[in-house]
Amino acid sequence: MSIRHGLLALLERGPRYGSQLRTEFESRTGSTWPLNVGQVYTTLNRLERDGMVAQGGEDAAGHALYAITDSGRDELRTWFEKPVDRTSPARDELAIKLAMAVGASGVDIRDVIQSQRRHTVKAMQDYTRLKAQALLAVESGGARERDDVAWLLVLEQLIFQTEAEARWLDHCESRLIRLSATAADTGSATATPTRGRTKGTAEAASGGTPEAPTATAPNGADTAPTEAAPPEAASPAAGAR
Repeated sequence: MSIRHGLLALLERGPRYGSQLRTEFESRTGSTWPLNVGQVYTTLNRLERDGMVAQGGEDAAGHALYAITDSGRDELRTWFEKPVDRTSPARDELAIKLAMAVGASGVDIRDVIQSQRRHTVKAMQDYTRLKAQALLAVESGGARERDDVAWLLVLEQLIFQTEAEARWLDHCESRLIRLSATAADTGSATATPTRGRTKGTAEAASGGTPEAPTATAPNGADTAPTEAAPPEAASPAAGAR
């Protein structure tokens, strides 16, 4: 998250002091990414060092005001025009967690997926309720309409993000089931030979019923080879908006 550019965008509307910038930033984004005053002033000091803002006197209450400079406006314009870089994605804790859960001792990865799915769907429902409130505020108009529109856009991004996460979790679960079934089928074809025959062949020849081999799923659970992989599960997020 680019706090420096967010502050520059707010300063373009006129001089502001630190606490005012924090309040307006959180109002514009619905407090999705809360800031503390120390973080704001640290960023302002760096912007001042880089020549993008300058202190410009005080307000009636004695607060030190900061104003954007021409260099700051150029930086802000460049930020708006340049696409956000996706070639080096930020670390995603959920993706890392699932990657580490594969084959982890004593961890059932499907339980991890199901627990996360419940949380994700609840978050999406909460965002959807907030979206309805934001829409009402935008449609009713008012002095803070600009902030309401900005908050609405942020909320819709969060809804799309949680919908995508729910679909990805469904996909992960289906993928694990298919891999388990494939591993089971492969295991039956490459079972350990017994006196020159596979175990199943030896038992069948002696009149016994071949024992169906099992395969260990990535989460450590045994899966029968006859388990069919279900089709891609429909996302519980469908129709949330």
